[in-house]
Amino acid sequence: MPLVAPFETSFGRTTQRRILLVEVDVDGVIGWGECVAGEGPFYAPETIETAWHILRDFIWPALARKEFVAAADLWGMLSAIRGHNMAKGAIEAAVWDAEARQKGIPLSKLIGGSLAEIPCGVSIGIQESDDELQRVVERELDAGYQRIKIKIKPGYDVEPVARLRRRFANVRLMVDANSAYRLEDTPRLRELEAYFLMMIEQPLGWDDIWSHAELQRKLMTPICLDECIHTEEHARAAMALGACRIINIKLGRVGGFTPARRIHDLCRDQGIPVWCGGMLESGIGRAHNIALSTLPNFSLPGDVTASKRYWTEDIIDPEVTVTPRGTIRVPAGPGIGFEPKRDRIDRLTVRREVLR
Repeated sequence: MPLVAPFETSFGRTTQRRILLVEVDVDGVIGWGECVAGEGPFYAPETIETAWHILRDFIWPALARKEFVAAADLWGMLSAIRGHNMAKGAIEAAVWDAEARQKGIPLSKLIGGSLAEIPCGVSIGIQESDDELQRVVERELDAGYQRIKIKIKPGYDVEPVARLRRRFANVRLMVDANSAYRLEDTPRLRELEAYFLMMIEQPLGWDDIWSHAELQRKLMTPICLDECIHTEEHARAAMALGACRIINIKLGRVGGFTPARRIHDLCRDQGIPVWCGGMLESGIGRAHNIALSTLPNFSLPGDVTASKRYWTEDIIDPEVTVTPRGTIRVPAGPGIGFEPKRDRIDRLTVRREVLR
């Protein structure tokens, strides 16, 4: 699926997404999930190709023709497979969708969600100029989004933030470095403190909780961890070390709804707010993110946005829309609450495999 506009981060520029969808048949009821792995191993070690391999050769043999009571059982059934959370999360989410459809209830209710609307922010990639960045921010604020996140990297950080803060004095503003800095860059990151940011997301190494703890002790601005948090144990260690004050929970990064709910509950009990990050998902992955964001400790606006921000035409009906006040109404229909457009999916599909 080609993006409406290129999306650039500290680790690269994306113009189109190869998306791996999982369609599962659970006792005759169909559920859908999406693997959020990228084309290359830059955000995380997984890729679309590794996920396809793990799903076909290891995850499916562990689940095929097995009996289980609920979607929540899948995480334990896959415990022998180390890592590969994005592959696990794709099929786990699809089974949750199927279970909710079987029961005739929204997926948000099945996972224990309580919100009828979720607050939305936007993630804005690195722009070619500060003028273009300002125009994009103005457009997103006019659309009603409640929080602005911009991507930063060395050489593109303090100056664009300073300009945005001068132009938008009261906007909730945050930055995301996607692990682009090192601990020795602390003086540069401290310069961002002057601009009253909500948080600095994942400034240091993708697997370096210790250095984030060192950095957080030197900053008043909260650090939010993203790439560092793959498991409940990672979240517990980060909180114990003081490595962050906020955690971004991405369904695929942690492996599905069961581990995501555990991390959510742990953060809630420790007084750490969470929010839902995005991975340039199609509407299927976006629908799962909406359901996840209804859990009560998702108290900060996430990266769940309208379909039209990324796609000229999405693969779900109806498409995801955002209200003028910057919220998404949680669908009341069974499962994810959206129907996949099978004709469009078929036209876009370049590879298919049926596992029985």
